[in-house]
Amino acid sequence: MYSEPHRHYHNCQHIADCLHEFDQVRQLATAPLAVELAIWFHDAVCDPHAADNEERSAELAKDWMGKFGATAALTGSVWQLILATKNHDAWLHPDAPLLMDVDLSILGQAAEKFLKYEAQIRMEYEWVPENIFATKRAEILERFLARKRI
Repeated sequence: MYSEPHRHYHNCQHIADCLHEFDQVRQLATAPLAVELAIWFHDAVCDPHAADNEERSAELAKDWMGKFGATAALTGSVWQLILATKNHDAWLHPDAPLLMDVDLSILGQAAEKFLKYEAQIRMEYEWVPENIFATKRAEILERFLARKRI
């Protein structure tokens, strides 16, 4: 799924980057396996036209985990963590803040890497008129800036 042609940022490289970031802070997680599985599944469904990508990704994770005999507790944690990535809700799971740091670590990268990310996001939403995209993108980034911490 991460190799779908419409993915320019939410692809295999994003997952690899997230896993790399997580490897550096794994010891901070209360449920490291749940966080790692959430990283693998959090952007599995990526339809730029849809508003339920995280829900569908969580459902996919639940289905796969059920096939491989994961416990209900682990499955529930992964579900909560994936849903936390939708609105970056830290309260959904004790490890949600850590997952958000990992997922949003691109925001703290060097300018060149950040600008490449912005261009990739734009490509994923190329169907959105430029003026609307710029306004909505600014709103998203301003919401992050307004937080005491991400």
